[in-house]
Amino acid sequence: MMRHLLADDDLTPDEQAEVLDLAAAMKADPFGHRPLEGPRTVAMVFDRPTLRTQVSFSAGIAELGGHPMTVDGGLAGMGERESVEDVARVLGRQAAAVVWRTAHQADLVLMAEHSGIPVVNALTDEFHPCQLLADLQTVREHVGALSGTRVAFVGDGACNMGNSWVLAGATAGMHVVVGAPDGYEPDADVVARAREIAGRTGGSVTLERDPVAAVTGAAVVVTDTWVSMGREEQRADRLRLFTPYALTGELLAHADTGAIVMHCLPAYRGTEIDAAVIDGPRSVVWDEAENRRHAQKAILAWLLERA
Repeated sequence: MMRHLLADDDLTPDEQAEVLDLAAAMKADPFGHRPLEGPRTVAMVFDRPTLRTQVSFSAGIAELGGHPMTVDGGLAGMGERESVEDVARVLGRQAAAVVWRTAHQADLVLMAEHSGIPVVNALTDEFHPCQLLADLQTVREHVGALSGTRVAFVGDGACNMGNSWVLAGATAGMHVVVGAPDGYEPDADVVARAREIAGRTGGSVTLERDPVAAVTGAAVVVTDTWVSMGREEQRADRLRLFTPYALTGELLAHADTGAIVMHCLPAYRGTEIDAAVIDGPRSVVWDEAENRRHAQKAILAWLLERA
């Protein structure tokens, strides 16, 4: 059966650990794994603004011996000029894998159903699994074992990062606490699925209104922009609502001594996170950004071995 990475729970706990071990090995030896030697082509389709996703996948695919082929989603006109199914059939005959950064999870599922090659979710409105693999790799490097580690995600829990953190964290056996206002929690079905997984891994998922309670005792504190792509018209209302959840030095003081700070970027200093925090000694955001390359290389190699 063809394997894909469409959402964080597409990997079992053992598979997630295997991919993270491979990411660490690839980071230590960047040119030692060449499953795309040839070069074989990986189609990278971008419908959404991108910096880290494009550069990390491009560099990573090249390091794997492959050719990164960038497809402008706007020019392709998927779902308008051509159906997703037809584009999938075309790409499946030209590439070894598809990486797609787009809005709708359902479109990604269609791509996976009709391409005949591995499909990787490079971001949708619902999930961001590649970012979570990089985040977990970063936590491993700075904190150690994932299982049993308490992580606090504060701010807009109803975004793709909130959904992915509860799923991936539960898969890793972590204790994930989401500190968010009422109505801005991760998707209820995603939380239920994450708690089901946590029941097998020893992890947990907690929803918390109080930002101080959320970060208290956390070894990892995570935030994200409060105004995700496509929600720009809500900016003023969101800034008022989320201000108590800003990752300031005062809020961070309630976390464990030495707790690390993460942000998937782009960051808006003075809004969801203070400049002194993101640019301070407890921030690991640049390691996190670098690890996108290593984690994505690992998941591509892992999927291609099973294609």
